[in-house]
Amino acid sequence: MKQYIALAAITIIMLLAIVISLDLIPPSTIPLDSVEIREYQGEQLSSVNDFRENSIKGPQYVDINSYQLEVTGLVVNPKNYTYDQVKDFQSYQKVVKLDCVEGWSVNILWQGVLVKDILSSVQPLPQANTVIFYAVDGYSTSFPLEYLQSNQIIMAYKMNNATLPPERGFPFQLVAESKWGYKWIKWINKIEVSDNSNYTGYWESRGYSNTGNLNESFF
Repeated sequence: MKQYIALAAITIIMLLAIVISLDLIPPSTIPLDSVEIREYQGEQLSSVNDFRENSIKGPQYVDINSYQLEVTGLVVNPKNYTYDQVKDFQSYQKVVKLDCVEGWSVNILWQGVLVKDILSSVQPLPQANTVIFYAVDGYSTSFPLEYLQSNQIIMAYKMNNATLPPERGFPFQLVAESKWGYKWIKWINKIEVSDNSNYTGYWESRGYSNTGNLNESFF
Protein backbone atom coordinates (compact mmCIF):
# COMPACT_ATOMS: atom_id res chain seq x y z
CA MET A 1 0.00 0.00 0.00
CA LYS A 2 2.83 2.38 0.92
CA GLN A 3 4.41 1.72 -2.49
CA TYR A 4 1.21 2.79 -4.28
CA ILE A 5 0.99 5.97 -2.20
CA ALA A 6 4.63 6.80 -2.94
CA LEU A 7 4.13 6.19 -6.66
CA ALA A 8 1.02 8.38 -6.70
CA ALA A 9 2.91 11.16 -4.91
CA ILE A 10 5.77 11.01 -7.40
CA THR A 11 3.31 11.13 -10.30
CA ILE A 12 1.58 14.21 -8.85
CA ILE A 13 4.92 15.97 -8.32
CA MET A 14 5.95 15.26 -11.92
CA LEU A 15 2.65 16.58 -13.27
CA LEU A 16 2.98 19.75 -11.19
CA ALA A 17 6.52 20.25 -12.48
CA ILE A 18 5.29 20.00 -16.08
CA VAL A 19 2.47 22.50 -15.46
CA ILE A 20 4.83 24.95 -13.76
CA SER A 21 7.37 24.69 -16.58
CA LEU A 22 4.67 25.34 -19.18
CA ASP A 23 3.52 28.43 -17.30
CA LEU A 24 7.07 29.79 -17.41
CA ILE A 25 7.14 29.76 -21.22
CA PRO A 26 6.14 33.23 -22.48
CA PRO A 27 3.14 33.16 -24.85
CA SER A 28 5.12 34.93 -27.58
CA THR A 29 7.74 32.18 -27.80
CA ILE A 30 8.02 30.53 -31.21
CA PRO A 31 10.53 27.94 -32.37
CA LEU A 32 13.57 29.42 -34.10
CA ASP A 33 15.85 27.77 -36.61
CA SER A 34 19.09 26.90 -34.89
CA VAL A 35 21.57 26.97 -37.77
CA GLU A 36 22.68 30.07 -39.62
CA ILE A 37 24.37 29.31 -42.94
CA ARG A 38 27.39 31.37 -44.02
CA GLU A 39 27.67 30.27 -47.65
CA TYR A 40 25.06 29.98 -50.38
CA GLN A 41 25.74 28.64 -53.88
CA GLY A 42 29.44 29.42 -53.46
CA GLU A 43 28.83 32.97 -52.22
CA GLN A 44 30.12 34.01 -48.79
CA LEU A 45 27.47 35.47 -46.50
CA SER A 46 27.74 37.92 -43.63
CA SER A 47 26.55 36.92 -40.18
CA VAL A 48 23.39 37.97 -38.40
CA ASN A 49 25.78 39.47 -35.85
CA ASP A 50 27.60 41.68 -38.39
CA PHE A 51 24.89 44.36 -38.28
CA ARG A 52 25.27 47.50 -36.17
CA GLU A 53 22.41 48.54 -33.91
CA ASN A 54 21.12 51.87 -35.21
CA SER A 55 17.34 51.69 -34.81
CA ILE A 56 15.52 54.71 -33.39
CA LYS A 57 14.30 53.02 -30.18
CA GLY A 58 16.39 49.86 -29.91
CA PRO A 59 15.29 46.30 -30.73
CA GLN A 60 11.54 45.65 -30.58
CA TYR A 61 10.09 42.46 -29.13
CA VAL A 62 6.82 41.58 -30.84
CA ASP A 63 4.20 39.28 -29.30
CA ILE A 64 3.55 37.09 -32.30
CA ASN A 65 0.29 35.78 -30.83
CA SER A 66 -1.33 39.22 -31.06
CA TYR A 67 0.65 40.50 -34.07
CA GLN A 68 -1.22 41.61 -37.19
CA LEU A 69 0.00 43.14 -40.43
CA GLU A 70 -2.50 45.82 -41.44
CA VAL A 71 -2.70 46.48 -45.19
CA THR A 72 -4.88 49.49 -45.76
CA GLY A 73 -5.37 52.79 -47.60
CA LEU A 74 -6.38 53.20 -51.23
CA VAL A 75 -7.24 49.55 -51.82
CA VAL A 76 -10.34 47.57 -52.76
CA ASN A 77 -9.91 44.97 -50.01
CA PRO A 78 -8.09 46.18 -46.88
CA LYS A 79 -6.88 43.26 -44.80
CA ASN A 80 -5.27 42.27 -41.53
CA TYR A 81 -2.89 39.31 -41.70
CA THR A 82 -1.48 37.23 -38.89
CA TYR A 83 2.19 36.24 -39.00
CA ASP A 84 1.33 32.78 -40.32
CA GLN A 85 -1.07 34.17 -42.91
CA VAL A 86 1.69 36.38 -44.33
CA LYS A 87 3.97 33.35 -44.48
CA ASP A 88 1.26 31.49 -46.43
CA PHE A 89 2.13 33.62 -49.47
CA GLN A 90 4.62 32.07 -51.89
CA SER A 91 8.10 32.13 -50.36
CA TYR A 92 11.18 33.43 -52.19
CA GLN A 93 14.85 33.76 -51.33
CA LYS A 94 17.82 35.62 -52.75
CA VAL A 95 21.15 37.09 -51.67
CA VAL A 96 21.00 40.88 -51.36
CA LYS A 97 23.59 43.25 -49.87
CA LEU A 98 22.48 45.94 -47.44
CA ASP A 99 24.56 49.14 -47.60
CA CYS A 100 24.28 51.50 -44.63
CA VAL A 101 24.94 55.23 -44.86
CA GLU A 102 27.31 54.76 -41.89
CA GLY A 103 29.74 53.00 -44.24
CA TRP A 104 29.22 49.29 -43.44
CA SER A 105 27.49 46.59 -45.45
CA VAL A 106 26.30 42.99 -45.07
CA ASN A 107 25.64 40.28 -47.65
CA ILE A 108 22.69 38.13 -46.55
CA LEU A 109 20.50 35.33 -47.93
CA TRP A 110 16.98 36.65 -47.36
CA GLN A 111 13.79 34.60 -47.44
CA GLY A 112 10.26 35.96 -47.38
CA VAL A 113 7.25 36.96 -49.44
CA LEU A 114 7.02 39.43 -52.30
CA VAL A 115 5.49 42.79 -51.43
CA LYS A 116 3.75 42.85 -54.80
CA ASP A 117 1.89 39.64 -53.90
CA ILE A 118 0.57 41.29 -50.74
CA LEU A 119 -0.41 44.38 -52.73
CA SER A 120 -2.19 42.24 -55.31
CA SER A 121 -4.24 40.65 -52.55
CA VAL A 122 -5.70 44.04 -51.55
CA GLN A 123 -5.94 45.53 -55.10
CA PRO A 124 -4.62 49.13 -55.08
CA LEU A 125 -7.00 51.71 -56.52
CA PRO A 126 -6.09 53.53 -59.79
CA GLN A 127 -5.14 56.79 -58.04
CA ALA A 128 -2.60 55.08 -55.74
CA ASN A 129 1.06 55.90 -56.43
CA THR A 130 2.87 55.42 -53.11
CA VAL A 131 3.25 52.69 -50.49
CA ILE A 132 4.07 53.66 -46.89
CA PHE A 133 5.54 51.12 -44.47
CA TYR A 134 5.17 51.54 -40.71
CA ALA A 135 7.03 49.78 -37.90
CA VAL A 136 6.23 48.84 -34.31
CA ASP A 137 8.67 51.48 -33.01
CA GLY A 138 7.06 54.35 -34.93
CA TYR A 139 9.53 54.29 -37.83
CA SER A 140 8.19 54.75 -41.36
CA THR A 141 9.40 55.05 -44.95
CA SER A 142 7.77 55.07 -48.37
CA PHE A 143 8.29 53.88 -51.94
CA PRO A 144 6.67 54.47 -55.31
CA LEU A 145 4.03 51.84 -55.95
CA GLU A 146 5.66 51.10 -59.29
CA TYR A 147 8.98 50.20 -57.61
CA LEU A 148 7.27 47.51 -55.53
CA GLN A 149 5.10 46.18 -58.34
CA SER A 150 7.90 46.02 -60.93
CA ASN A 151 10.63 44.47 -58.78
CA GLN A 152 11.02 41.29 -56.72
CA ILE A 153 11.08 43.11 -53.38
CA ILE A 154 11.03 40.70 -50.44
CA MET A 155 9.49 41.27 -47.03
CA ALA A 156 11.77 38.87 -45.18
CA TYR A 157 11.10 36.59 -42.21
CA LYS A 158 14.37 34.63 -42.48
CA MET A 159 18.02 35.51 -42.98
CA ASN A 160 20.72 32.94 -43.73
CA ASN A 161 18.07 30.23 -43.20
CA ALA A 162 17.39 31.39 -39.62
CA THR A 163 14.24 33.13 -38.42
CA LEU A 164 14.84 36.87 -37.99
CA PRO A 165 15.87 37.61 -34.41
CA PRO A 166 14.19 40.60 -32.71
CA GLU A 167 17.35 42.68 -33.27
CA ARG A 168 17.01 42.21 -37.02
CA GLY A 169 13.35 43.06 -37.34
CA PHE A 170 11.23 40.04 -36.36
CA PRO A 171 8.66 39.39 -37.62
CA PHE A 172 9.36 41.17 -40.95
CA GLN A 173 12.08 43.33 -42.51
CA LEU A 174 11.88 44.91 -45.94
CA VAL A 175 14.69 43.96 -48.34
CA ALA A 176 14.74 47.23 -50.27
CA GLU A 177 17.07 46.34 -53.13
CA SER A 178 19.04 49.21 -54.70
CA LYS A 179 18.17 51.44 -51.71
CA TRP A 180 20.23 52.71 -48.77
CA GLY A 181 19.82 50.86 -45.49
CA TYR A 182 17.47 53.42 -43.89
CA LYS A 183 14.83 52.29 -46.42
CA TRP A 184 15.10 48.69 -45.13
CA ILE A 185 12.41 49.09 -42.48
CA LYS A 186 12.24 46.50 -39.67
CA TRP A 187 9.39 45.31 -37.41
CA ILE A 188 6.79 46.07 -40.10
CA ASN A 189 3.21 46.11 -38.80
CA LYS A 190 1.38 48.26 -41.34
CA ILE A 191 1.41 48.88 -45.09
CA GLU A 192 -0.58 51.84 -46.39
CA VAL A 193 -1.33 52.37 -50.08
CA SER A 194 -1.52 56.12 -50.71
CA ASP A 195 -1.67 58.86 -53.33
CA ASN A 196 0.75 61.06 -51.34
CA SER A 197 3.92 60.88 -53.40
CA ASN A 198 5.47 63.56 -51.16
CA TYR A 199 5.22 61.52 -47.97
CA THR A 200 8.44 61.65 -45.94
CA GLY A 201 9.36 58.96 -43.42
CA TYR A 202 11.45 59.16 -40.26
CA TRP A 203 14.86 59.89 -41.78
CA GLU A 204 13.49 61.47 -44.94
CA SER A 205 11.76 64.15 -42.84
CA ARG A 206 15.17 64.81 -41.29
CA GLY A 207 16.87 65.57 -44.61
CA TYR A 208 17.64 62.15 -46.09
CA SER A 209 16.77 61.46 -49.72
CA ASN A 210 13.19 60.29 -50.23
CA THR A 211 14.24 57.97 -53.06
CA GLY A 212 17.12 56.44 -51.12
CA ASN A 213 18.77 55.21 -54.31
CA LEU A 214 22.22 53.65 -53.80
CA ASN A 215 23.61 55.35 -56.90
CA GLU A 216 22.72 58.76 -55.46
CA SER A 217 23.67 60.72 -52.34
CA PHE A 218 21.44 59.97 -49.38
CA PHE A 219 21.23 63.72 -48.60
